[in-house]
Amino acid sequence: MEGLIGLGYLGLFIASFLAATVLPFSSEVVFSALVYGGLDSWTCVFVATIGNWLGGMSCYYIGRLGKIEWIEKYLRIKKEKLDKWLNKLHKHGDWFAFFSFLPGIGDAIAVASGFFRCNIWIVALAMLLGKFIRYIVWMYFHGIIF
Repeated sequence: MEGLIGLGYLGLFIASFLAATVLPFSSEVVFSALVYGGLDSWTCVFVATIGNWLGGMSCYYIGRLGKIEWIEKYLRIKKEKLDKWLNKLHKHGDWFAFFSFLPGIGDAIAVASGFFRCNIWIVALAMLLGKFIRYIVWMYFHGIIF
């Protein structure tokens, strides 16, 4: 973590990208350290949002490849978990990708969106909005803004 914090905005981008994959990583720690360390909070929001969004979209594309063996091996998401999200995706549509920011299930939502061929434009927009709001809420609850 300290190495990423030392990289400033680039470290935040890397941390938020990795946090949006199945790696057990918390971009919020790097985000908070940089904001409390004096970096501009809104620039941190935008950098973290873009990094987290691109990480989520990489999960979408891995899902889109449709190789369940790769998804299970590299992302450690079981087919049963993807099947569980199939009904939810069909019921709530492509906008369900908004919730890809949620810890624990967000990666599965992003991968399932790709695996089930959800509309990429809607998924990308919904995911971007969700991840942006995630960092705004984080700042609010930690007294960084407002």
